[in-house]
Amino acid sequence: MSSKDPTLYGFPDVPTLAKSLRTYVLTAQHDGLKRHDAFKVAVSGGSLPATLATALLAPSDGSPEDEVHWGKWEIFFADERAVPLDHSDSNYKLLKEDLLDKIPADGPKPTVHPIDVQLLDDMQELADQYEQTLVRSFAAKDSVRLPVFDLLLLGCGPDGHTCSLFPQHPLLRETDAWVAPITDSPKPPPRRVTLTLPVVTHGIRIAFVASGEGKQEILRKIFDTEEGQSLPSSLVNQGGGEKVSWFSDASAVQGVNFPKKSSL
Repeated sequence: MSSKDPTLYGFPDVPTLAKSLRTYVLTAQHDGLKRHDAFKVAVSGGSLPATLATALLAPSDGSPEDEVHWGKWEIFFADERAVPLDHSDSNYKLLKEDLLDKIPADGPKPTVHPIDVQLLDDMQELADQYEQTLVRSFAAKDSVRLPVFDLLLLGCGPDGHTCSLFPQHPLLRETDAWVAPITDSPKPPPRRVTLTLPVVTHGIRIAFVASGEGKQEILRKIFDTEEGQSLPSSLVNQGGGEKVSWFSDASAVQGVNFPKKSSL
């Protein structure tokens, strides 16, 4: 294990994981506010929004470091399905129900950037318009090669996919676009848009959240095997290096030989 390796955390259980995830996210928030008075985050779907809600909606300990400044958050989607925002497959709907709707109504709310559902019939235009949303937030594209997220919060599928970047898919070789369409996702629904690999690995902090024994096999493959190194989540590890942290629980990392930490 070198300093260029990602950090793999194996917490005793999900509540302990969530508590540490809160500390990590709020450290990233503090740094973002210091850097540009905003906190720019990309979020995936799956079980992540529920874990995020457990982490971020917990009562504050009263210290300035433990305060969530929701009004400064700018939330983007690391990937999204080409469906209406109220569809059961929508990552926006998932985040809204699991987290956004539970933020105290009397306080500030984050700025959230969903896809433009008027463009669902034109996948390239849908991706291009979402890229333009990033351009408006992160500066004109000709002056910035890639957007720099303060934090990307990602999941890892049982096949090693992350965002909507799937094993052996040509999209893994995309180097120009910030956001790309995919019309042949091996996991339904087939039509999606996703941040590209260079955008993901360019973030200041990149966190995977992977818990439960269902993740054991894929974590072993990613961290302990040679054949796992071409998987999308492994490519994020390689491109992001020490910027990448994996938040896992004991059941997910059981049998993984890669060195683990049990606390931040």
